[in-house]
Amino acid sequence: MDKILVLDFGGQYNQLIARRVRAEHVFAEIKPYNRISADEAKEYKGIIFTGGPNSVYDALSPHIDGKMLELGIPVLGICYGHQLMAFTKGGKIGPAEGGSEYGKTEIFACDNVLFGNVPPKSVCWMSHTDCVKELPAGFSVIAHTDKCACAAMCDEKNKLYGVQFHPEVTHTEYGKQILRNFIFDICDCSADWKMEDFIKDSVEKYKKELAGKKVLLALSGGVDSSVAAVLLHKAVGNNLSCVFVDHGLLRKDEGDYVESTLGKELGLNVIRVNAKDRFLGKLGGVTEPEQKRKIIGEEFIRVFEDEAKKLGKTDILAQGTIYPDVIESGKGDSATIKSHHNVGGLPSVMAFEGIAEPLRTLFKDEVREVGEKLGIPHDLVWRQPFPGPGLAVRVIGEITEEKLDILREADAIFREELDKCRNDSPCSQYFAVLTDTRSVGVMGDARTYGYTVALRAVTTDDFMTAEWARLPFELLEKASGRITNEVKGITRVVYDVTSKPPATVEWE
Repeated sequence: MDKILVLDFGGQYNQLIARRVRAEHVFAEIKPYNRISADEAKEYKGIIFTGGPNSVYDALSPHIDGKMLELGIPVLGICYGHQLMAFTKGGKIGPAEGGSEYGKTEIFACDNVLFGNVPPKSVCWMSHTDCVKELPAGFSVIAHTDKCACAAMCDEKNKLYGVQFHPEVTHTEYGKQILRNFIFDICDCSADWKMEDFIKDSVEKYKKELAGKKVLLALSGGVDSSVAAVLLHKAVGNNLSCVFVDHGLLRKDEGDYVESTLGKELGLNVIRVNAKDRFLGKLGGVTEPEQKRKIIGEEFIRVFEDEAKKLGKTDILAQGTIYPDVIESGKGDSATIKSHHNVGGLPSVMAFEGIAEPLRTLFKDEVREVGEKLGIPHDLVWRQPFPGPGLAVRVIGEITEEKLDILREADAIFREELDKCRNDSPCSQYFAVLTDTRSVGVMGDARTYGYTVALRAVTTDDFMTAEWARLPFELLEKASGRITNEVKGITRVVYDVTSKPPATVEWE
């Protein structure tokens, strides 16, 4: 199987590069820049240097062994990786004389294999302050912008290519084509990696690694943990027990749905634990978002430990962790955005000998594809994501049972109204948030004073970036009217029109 190595230099969205490569059915593997040698890199058909926040001329910035560029293997440098390639080969890097470039920028490309089937003029996404000031020996400029004289370069003889812009983001008009040209025309890869291969390899891996071991899976009922459960069930069969913690932070009717679909329809051993009082007791008086996540993460593990004791000897804790969870929780060199209960919230001492995370390297769309291949019901595979901490991160401020009941009803109404017109208003995720703001209202002739609910709907294909959904005013009007009339305690409804970045999809 042909593989592309993605060397990570600490940029926040570097995993998108791997995702784009995999979308072409070529396996991409991400490695930290300082954890693989040039000799180890020889097994790959191509190497991509990612972006990063540093300046290459700073002594403490990430650098590489120059041998990585002398393997005869094609290399593509992106942004920081582009500058690093030039710097390592003897070029000069410095602040751009024309000023920084951020956002959509017109780029002018030469006739080159990297820009095959790309018009001479197109739009790319720039995000840089430094640039290549002097080319290394053997390199030539193959693209420029009005401000950047070297927006792309290459040493065709040695198959070294660099681009100052980001082809991996959707804002670069022909980014997919540029990556496709590198993967197939320059690296000569075969499109031989399929999700069937991932499933087959994963089942074989866990059959071997978990043979004879009892596995306890943390089942939230969401897409990720459900797919992980079915995948592991294929590997270990009846040695898998799925503990579904009903922590009192679920959406309306969520618990019954999870128990019925995964237990009765799919035949998994689902153990439903009623732990509402336990979680709400721990969360009493807590208002800080990260503290909420940490408390929930630790309490999840404690519940699982208790259930494991009831089940007898249990060796492995399994989770539905996916790659964006790992990135946002600050693993590696990336900055922490928020802790995920199944990554950043884990306590340091657990009564398990290990953790199994079969989906850890996959993106959300890949997880859904795996789910379809495994025969999981379509409605479950394509249901919108729901955070592990549940409604705790959708109730702003202190969490109380009264607030949760209010939010559950408002959220159910909004989802119901949007589901009626999903074909006209496609969204990737949509929900209600109970803010900690109260305001005056009037119903009939009486003054009211209640909470403000925020409605949130986004469109995305990777959940690393997201656009707020342009929902019809008629839909918002209907949802708002129903919520304020049917849910006691709410006097005002607002709609969130913030994209990610700068916001995250969830409010906390």
